[in-house]
Amino acid sequence: MESKSTHLANYLQFCIDKKAHKAGKLIHAFILRNGLAFNTFLSNRLVELYSKCSNMSYAHQMFDEIPRKDVYSWNAILGAHCKAGNLQDAHELFVKMPERNIVSWNCVISALVRNGMERKALDVYDTMILEGFLPTRFTLASVLSAYGGVLDIEHGRRCHGLVVKMGLERNMYVSNALLSMYAKCGLIRDAVQVYDDMLEPNEVTFTALMSGLAQTDRVLEALQLFRLMLRKGIHIDSVSLSSIFGVCARGGLREFDTFYLNDRLYSNVTGKQVHCLTIKLGFEKDLHVNNSLLDMYTKYGDMNAAEQVFSNLPEVNVVSWNVMIAGYGQKFQTWKAIEYLQRMCQFGFEPDDVTYINMLAACVKSGDIETGRQMFDSMSFPSVSSWNAMLSGYFQNGNYKEAVKLFREMQFQNMQSDRTTLTITLSSCAGMGFLEAGKQIHAVSLKAAFHIDIYVASGLIGLYSKCGKTELAKNIFYKMPVLDIVCWNSMMAGFSQNSLDKEAFTFFKQMRQYGMFPSHFSYATVLSCCAKLSSSFQGKQVHALITKDGFIGDVFVGSALIDMYCKCGDVDGGRQFFDIMACKNTVIWNEMIHGYAQNGFGDEAVSLYKEMIASGEKPDDITFVAVLTACSHSGLTDAGIDIFNSMEQEHGVEPVLDHYTCIIDSLGRAGRFEEAEVLIDKMPYKDDPVIWEVLLSSCRFHAIVTLANRAADELFRLDPHNATPYVLLGNIYSSLGRWDDARTVRDLMSDKQVMKNPGYSWIEYKSGDACSHGG
Repeated sequence: MESKSTHLANYLQFCIDKKAHKAGKLIHAFILRNGLAFNTFLSNRLVELYSKCSNMSYAHQMFDEIPRKDVYSWNAILGAHCKAGNLQDAHELFVKMPERNIVSWNCVISALVRNGMERKALDVYDTMILEGFLPTRFTLASVLSAYGGVLDIEHGRRCHGLVVKMGLERNMYVSNALLSMYAKCGLIRDAVQVYDDMLEPNEVTFTALMSGLAQTDRVLEALQLFRLMLRKGIHIDSVSLSSIFGVCARGGLREFDTFYLNDRLYSNVTGKQVHCLTIKLGFEKDLHVNNSLLDMYTKYGDMNAAEQVFSNLPEVNVVSWNVMIAGYGQKFQTWKAIEYLQRMCQFGFEPDDVTYINMLAACVKSGDIETGRQMFDSMSFPSVSSWNAMLSGYFQNGNYKEAVKLFREMQFQNMQSDRTTLTITLSSCAGMGFLEAGKQIHAVSLKAAFHIDIYVASGLIGLYSKCGKTELAKNIFYKMPVLDIVCWNSMMAGFSQNSLDKEAFTFFKQMRQYGMFPSHFSYATVLSCCAKLSSSFQGKQVHALITKDGFIGDVFVGSALIDMYCKCGDVDGGRQFFDIMACKNTVIWNEMIHGYAQNGFGDEAVSLYKEMIASGEKPDDITFVAVLTACSHSGLTDAGIDIFNSMEQEHGVEPVLDHYTCIIDSLGRAGRFEEAEVLIDKMPYKDDPVIWEVLLSSCRFHAIVTLANRAADELFRLDPHNATPYVLLGNIYSSLGRWDDARTVRDLMSDKQVMKNPGYSWIEYKSGDACSHGG
C-alpha cells in the first residue's frame, strides 16, 4: 500500500509540474476507487494539482474533505489562494491555521510582495521573527524585494547583514534579490559589488543590473552589459528581452539632449538589433515582448516603425493600444491619439486608467489643456494618476494657480494624495511663491506620512527656498533618514536662489564627502555660485572635477562653465572651452555671445553671432538679447539696428521688451535721441519702466535735460518708489550746476520716503575666498 501511495504521489507531482489537469483527475478517480481518499499525503498533492490548474473550487473541496489535516494540508490551500491572488481568503486561512511553519510565513510574505503590498509583507515578516521563526533563503529574497519596492535602504542593508550572518550571500536566489534591491534604490555601486561577488550570475542577475543602470541614466553601461550577457552565453528569455527594450527606450527619451547624443544613437541601433534577435529566438509572438518593442519605438519617436510593429502583432491587448496613444501624445499629435482611442473602443477594448492618463498627457504635451480638462471632467471616477496627470499639465504650462485649485478640489472629494500629487502641488506653490498654501500641503504630507519621502522632501525644500525660508528648508533636509542627489541639489539650488552662494558651495563639498555622486544639475548649480561669487579659483577646481566625472559634454554644465569664466572676466578661458565642445546647441552659442557682451567685446560677439548663423544653428530671442547688448555696450549702433531689423524678417523671432530695451540703450549711448523717441512712441512697451530708465541713464551721460524730464516723469508715474530716476535726474542737474533743481529732486525723494539701496563690490583673494564691500 505504501509503495502504491508513493507511485501515485510521483504521478501526481508529474501532473502538477505539467499542469496536466485531465490526467490528474484520472489519478484522482483511481485514488477514490482504491479507497485511498483518506490518505492525507495524496490529498495534499491533489489540492496542489487543482490549484496549479486554476481549479480553485476542486482544490477547496479536496481540502475540506481531508479528515486529518496536517500543516502541509493548510499550506497547500494557503498557497493556492496566494497564487490565485485571493489575499483576503489567504489571510483568513492563515489566521485560522492551528499550526504554522516557515513555509506558511513564506507563502504569505511572497504573495503580498507579488501583489505590491510590500509594507504589509514587511509587517508580516517582523511578526514572524518575533514568533521565533528563522528566515530561509525564500523569506530573505521576498523581504529584500519588499525593501527595494519601498526604497528602504536602511533596513535593506540590515537584511544584507543577516544574509551574510546566515551564510547565504552565495545563494543565487538571495544574491539576485539583494542586487535587485540595491539597483531599485539607485545604489549601483553596491549592486555591482554584489554582482562581482557572484560565482555564476544568471539571466535574472543581468536583467536586474541592466534595469538599475538604466534607472540611474547609465544607459550605455546597461546596453554594454546586455552585450556581455550575450558573449557569456547567458540564457535570454522574454523578461531579458523586455528589459533591454526598456533600456533602449530610456535612451530614446534623450532626444533633445546633445550630451547624451551618442547614448541615444547607440541605444537606437542596439534596439533594432535586439528586435532582430527577438525574431531569431522565436519571441515574435510573445505579447509582453512585443509591447516592450512597441514602447521602445514610440520612445524613439519613430511612429512609422511603431505603426508597422502594431499592425503586424498577432495579438494585442489594452497595453498595446495605450503605448500607441502615449507615443502620439509624445509627438504632440493629439488627433492621432484620439483616433487610436476611438479604434480601441471599436475593436471592443475597454479603456483603463492608463488609457485616460495617456490621453490627458497627449493633450497636455500639445498645449491643449482645455481638451485635457474636458476629458478629465468626463471621467466618472478619476484615479489618483489621472488627477496627477491633470496637475502636471497645469504645472508644465505655468498655470500654478489652477494646479493648486485642482489639488484643493481633490481634497474636497476625499481623494487620497500620493507622493506625485504632493510634489507637483508643492512645486506649483513654489512657482508662484504661495507660502501659506505650501505650508498647508506640508501639513497634509505630515498627516499622510509622506514628509520623509525623498520626492516630497525635495518639493518642500524647493518651496521654502523659493519663499526665502532657507532655515526651514535646512530643517527638512537634516531630518531626512535617507538623502538622494535630488535632495542635495534642491538644497544647493535653494541657497543659490537666496544669494547664499558660499553655503551652496559648502553643501557641494559635503555632498561629495558623503559619497554622493554629483549630477549635471549639481555641477551647473555650483558653477553658477562660483560665477556669482566671481571666484574663478573655485570655478577652475570644479571644472577639473567635471572633467574627471565625465560631464564635460553636458549642455547645461557646458553653458554654466562658459558663464562662470565670462563672469569672472576670463573670456578667453570661456572661448577655449567653447571651441572644444563637440556638440553646440543654441544655449551654448548664446552663453558665449553673452559672455563677450558682458565683457565689452562687441566685435567678437557680432562675429560669433554671424558664425552661429553660418553654422545653421537657429537663433532664438535670447541670442538677440545677447548680441544686441554687445552692440549697445560697444558702440556698434548701426550693426545692432541691422540685427534688430533682421529678427522677424529673416529669423521669425518677434522683438519683445528686452530687444527694444537694447536698441533704445544703443541709440541713447550714441546720442541718437530722436530715433530713440520715434521708436519708443511706436513700440508696444512704452508703459514699461525699464525703457524709460535706460533712456534717462543715457540722458544723464549726454546731459539732455528736456528728454530726461520726460523720462523721469514717466518713471515717477509708473514706479513712484524706485530711487533710480530721482538719483539720475538729480545727477544730471548737479553736473550742469543747477543746484536748486537738484535739491528739489532730493526733497521730492525725501517727501515720498524713497530710499537708495547701497551697492556692493567683490574682491577675491588667492585662496578663492571672496568678500564684499558696500558702497
